[in-house]
Amino acid sequence: MTATTSIPITRNPVPEDKAAAIRAAVASATSLGPDSDSSRLAEPGDAALFHEFLSDPQIHAPIYTLPCPLTTDSVRAFIVNHLAQREQGTGLLFLTIDEQGRIGGYSDICIWPEWAAGELGGAIHPDRQGQRRGVEGARQSFDWMFETLGLDLICETASLDNHRTAHLLDGLGFRRMGEITSQRADGTTRPSLVWEMTRAEWREKYSD
Repeated sequence: MTATTSIPITRNPVPEDKAAAIRAAVASATSLGPDSDSSRLAEPGDAALFHEFLSDPQIHAPIYTLPCPLTTDSVRAFIVNHLAQREQGTGLLFLTIDEQGRIGGYSDICIWPEWAAGELGGAIHPDRQGQRRGVEGARQSFDWMFETLGLDLICETASLDNHRTAHLLDGLGFRRMGEITSQRADGTTRPSLVWEMTRAEWREKYSD
């Protein structure tokens, strides 16, 4: 996911050993915890299939971090860039594959090791929406980011008219932090709402 200078809103520097541990956890990740049976790292050979998935306007329209224009070549470059981010410990790109070999969703994770912070982006196929899969999947993914990657903060953004994501984040207890201007890959901008959640807040809400 393309990092911006506007998020996270909360920036608490962490010791270098903690930042190094986060980078190492990112670099060693091969699947998103809750979907370990069907989730895997995106690879350059997935470009055509991933492009087909992203070509649905219901999927790509609300997402400002995708390449523009959206072509098989630009999607391949997007994947290659994320593999480089993984090596650096600053980003991950996972695909969720269904039993028929189709992409059911993807997760795009941006990490700021120096602040022990991260952002989860992505989308699920419209056919899989409305079945609480999005809510439960997001909850499990956030838990994985806190517990497996060792983050202290998760920061999320959404466009002003993305009511589905706003409802999800509000429902999970994320705090609204205001509004920023997000920049797309083609240089255009959009206003975005921002939410944050700390590890302590998450544990208080969701620890067993």
